[in-house]
Amino acid sequence: MNALNYEINKELGECYLFMGEMDKAEEYYQKACSSNGSHADPYLGLATIYIHRQDLQKAKSYYEKALEIEPENDKALAGLGLLAVENGDQEQAFSFFKKALDLNPQNIVAIYGLVQAAYSLDKIDEIITYLRNYLVLDPGNVEVRYTLAGCLYSLGQKKQALDELNHILQMDPTNKNALELIEKIKN
Repeated sequence: MNALNYEINKELGECYLFMGEMDKAEEYYQKACSSNGSHADPYLGLATIYIHRQDLQKAKSYYEKALEIEPENDKALAGLGLLAVENGDQEQAFSFFKKALDLNPQNIVAIYGLVQAAYSLDKIDEIITYLRNYLVLDPGNVEVRYTLAGCLYSLGQKKQALDELNHILQMDPTNKNALELIEKIKN
């Protein structure tokens, strides 16, 4: 029965969170935590609620609790990365995003957070592998491929950037961003 109570309360928490009813969502996530403390999901939900409430310290504590329960939770690591960005600690954010992507190469929050941190830290060369790993799993993601092309261009790797942009144009011949970057590279 406890497992059923957990699932029901977690699902109700998710529904209320989706509807923007934070107090109800919190109530059901708390019930899910107390009926089965061995799952990270309700703690991630509580962290999201506290981010909406601008209580970042409380959100951080819930992300950390999720990691205590499930040490290899890429969502909790990405959440901690976002909080580190908010606190101005790009180095720590970079580390959290890399750890999240080592666990789940398709964590899109971590991908874009890593790119942002890499640019601010001048570590663009360190993220190319993460972007390529993502594209192995989702080769049709034009946004990530465009991001990779931009990173390659910023590193002076114009031919590789053009290869990525041409790949985009094979999928979407009128992609404005790809066409503009190709023009910039050729000039």
